[in-house]
Amino acid sequence: MEKSNATRKPAPAARKPRADERVADELRARVAKLAPGAMVPSVREITKELAVSPVTVQRALTQLAREGVLDPRPGVGTFVAPPPSAPAARDDAWQLAVLGAWADAPEGRAFEMATAGHIDLGTGYLDTTAQPVELMARAARRIVGNARLWGRLPVEGLEDLRHWFARDVGGDASASEVLVVPGGQAAIATTLRALCPYGGTVITESPTYFGALAVMRTLGLRVWPVPVDDEGMRADQLESALRASQARVVYLQPQWSNPSGASLSASRRRDVLDVCARAGAFIIEDDYARDLGHTPTATTPMFRESDGRVVYLRSLTKTTVPGLRVAAIVARGPVFARLRAMRAAEDMFLSGLLQGLALEVVTASAWEPHKRAVRAALRARCAAAVSALREHFPAARVAKIPDGGFSLWVALPAGTEDASLARIAYERGVRVNEGSAWFPAGKSADFVRLSIAGATLEEIPRGVAILGRAAESARRAARRR
Repeated sequence: MEKSNATRKPAPAARKPRADERVADELRARVAKLAPGAMVPSVREITKELAVSPVTVQRALTQLAREGVLDPRPGVGTFVAPPPSAPAARDDAWQLAVLGAWADAPEGRAFEMATAGHIDLGTGYLDTTAQPVELMARAARRIVGNARLWGRLPVEGLEDLRHWFARDVGGDASASEVLVVPGGQAAIATTLRALCPYGGTVITESPTYFGALAVMRTLGLRVWPVPVDDEGMRADQLESALRASQARVVYLQPQWSNPSGASLSASRRRDVLDVCARAGAFIIEDDYARDLGHTPTATTPMFRESDGRVVYLRSLTKTTVPGLRVAAIVARGPVFARLRAMRAAEDMFLSGLLQGLALEVVTASAWEPHKRAVRAALRARCAAAVSALREHFPAARVAKIPDGGFSLWVALPAGTEDASLARIAYERGVRVNEGSAWFPAGKSADFVRLSIAGATLEEIPRGVAILGRAAESARRAARRR
């Protein structure tokens, strides 16, 4: 196996605190020992005692005033601020009567972020060592002076960026069929609103992406699950589901589905398209992992093979940084006008600065090398995770080892409950997702979704070892109940 360390970027060196930050820390410690209302020394006195400049001291005092630690009184002096008063008791229970019932669905917990110091085996975003931070910084410097990007842009998005997305999708896609939106989650929400009436039915893979399930539930949609196997969504089961549910929308991730890692085979893709054509149903193709294959080979989008039946979603966030919330919806026919109108009503247009930054990044000479580095990193991390599971958690089973994406769908041994394992692992410093969040209509068994995106090659074996020990604790706890 090739050495994965060759493609890893070194971790950025820790930043040394600035002089004003060091002074602020020193003053904060001193002020903590004083009574409220006590006067603190003057800028001149502090400057002399700490041997720093008056500007540095003033910046430190200003910071402490912002934090509410100090109370500056111009012309009088600076004093220790009184402790903040406790907020008045407030009864907001009336809101529950207005809002009505709300299900605490497990996918809501999957949105939570890991706290600092945790090994994050639950995020779908690349960790900082794999992010194109330098590429992003250079691109930001180039676009920030472009006055056009600070103004109002068309609802559809920046024309050059739309052309890029159309070329990326391929086939006969054109820029006039591209709508630029703020991230993949917004693309899913807009498309579902456009295609499904409130209270309508949408068919999904089971398991499927928790973020899509969350959108479906907030839109009041009925979710109808169809099982997947190693070749992706079962076309025979899909046909039965379309007939029974009368649904006219199918949401799927045909390539490296999150979380199962399954991809639609060539024959299964054709079957799914044919089944949907006979039923008169749309397909929402969420191509979230287009750049995340562990090898350069990628399947062509289903959009190219359809007659307008497929609405295609393509995000840049997973390959770059979490803050680059830029994605595209590609659609043809009357549905595009409906999607455009919804985006106009939602937020008029996406920030030109974000669009300009995205365009600079994807057209830079460093873009292809970056994607190659990401593929190599994910390939190495996947191998490390599988090896660590065999060593530290042999009772678990990964039915499908994917050749793309960042998810390992781990079946837990009998007696290990997914939510309990996720909770115990988190208490021990590892974040992993309980599988319940990925099932549209109740779990068929206990799973966890283990992500290889947000942990480094060194962290993955440590995290999996902790996970294996946490599973033992979860099983013991279950036996005691």
